[in-house]
Amino acid sequence: MSVETITLGCRLNFAESEAMKARAPDGTVIVNSCAVTGEAVRQTRQAIRRARRERPEARIVVTGCAAQLEPESFAVMPEVDLVVGNGGKLASSSLVLNGGRQAEVEGRSAGDTPFDLALRAPLRTSEKIASRSLQFTSSPVAAGFRQRVRSFVAVQTGCDHRCTFCTIWQARGPSVTLPYSAVRDAVARELAAGAKEIVLTGVDITSVEGGLGPLCERLVVDLPALKRLRLSSLDSIEVDEALMALIAGEPRLMPHFHLSLQAGDDLILKRMKRRHSRADAVRLVERIKTLRPDATIGADLIAGFPTETEEAAINTLRLLDDCGIVAAHVFPFSPRPNTPAARMPQVEREIVKARAARLRAAAAERRSAWFDSLVGSAQPVLIENSEKGHTDSFAPVFVAGSSRGQTGLARIIGRTGDHLIGTFVQ
Repeated sequence: MSVETITLGCRLNFAESEAMKARAPDGTVIVNSCAVTGEAVRQTRQAIRRARRERPEARIVVTGCAAQLEPESFAVMPEVDLVVGNGGKLASSSLVLNGGRQAEVEGRSAGDTPFDLALRAPLRTSEKIASRSLQFTSSPVAAGFRQRVRSFVAVQTGCDHRCTFCTIWQARGPSVTLPYSAVRDAVARELAAGAKEIVLTGVDITSVEGGLGPLCERLVVDLPALKRLRLSSLDSIEVDEALMALIAGEPRLMPHFHLSLQAGDDLILKRMKRRHSRADAVRLVERIKTLRPDATIGADLIAGFPTETEEAAINTLRLLDDCGIVAAHVFPFSPRPNTPAARMPQVEREIVKARAARLRAAAAERRSAWFDSLVGSAQPVLIENSEKGHTDSFAPVFVAGSSRGQTGLARIIGRTGDHLIGTFVQ
């Protein structure tokens, strides 16, 4: 049987899933979980149960942030054979179980990995939990979705900040930057394997040692074959001057920037323990668009954070216009265990849902207007799969008769609800 990965959550998880898939024996299903919201944890459990129904003979290994934070709750699931924490999921040597006790599994050898044990006879619940240590590997993690043409390469993991709503720093540990040589070599491998676009990813990529801008500068100089470089989510307060210079003058850096903004109200931002103000966010976007007029902006936004008033919610709503956001990821606030925000006065659940729905509707209206504005224009396009791809500004587009990996200028001749329709002109 083949190895299957089921990935929830961030692009870093996708990168790590590809690395694990390459190391796992046949017959393994890896569920790489997310813990960013309660809904993400619920979806992880659903994915595990569905995997067992669809592949009854497979060994199911659960890993990722939810597995790191709640290992026992996954270990007791009858569908699960092994739970591997974030610190051990890329390990290829010995396995420590149950908080430091060496595994007492019949037939275990010193070189066994979590996946080796997952192929053995069913373990007791306590033995299902592999290493929970947060001693993360510094090995490079490259995820080439080689059936496609966009490839994700991790440059760091972990986070040094303590946003009051977030558990990811607990699940991932402190920020760790991968060595430049490892990142460069991983990118080179992905390009050699056929990737047309590289996306740098991580938990907090703007926190990389030496700065994200200098890292990108080195990559575009050292790798002439790198024609398209894209960045995953950015912490707006950490964007450095070297990156701004690349935004202004490097055409190989794609002009779509997704910002971790979370809210548009200063008091809520303070209670979130974010390090930027509303004015900081607006000022950064204005500067980006001055330097790169074709730039587009995406953002993560939370609706219904504890103590959020209607006025504060409207301030976040207005941020869509003030920052020209065309790709909003809206999250209704979900209290996470062991976070300060979970102990703050909560907004009624129905109000949270209503504010999230209002924010999504406004974001969808802005996105629709953006699509309309592109009809009749010529846009650089990369086709990724099944005649579908994205413009450089990350608008989804369908080009009939196109082939995977094809690039060129496409005339936008129309649109549907969720994508543009184009035809190649060169």
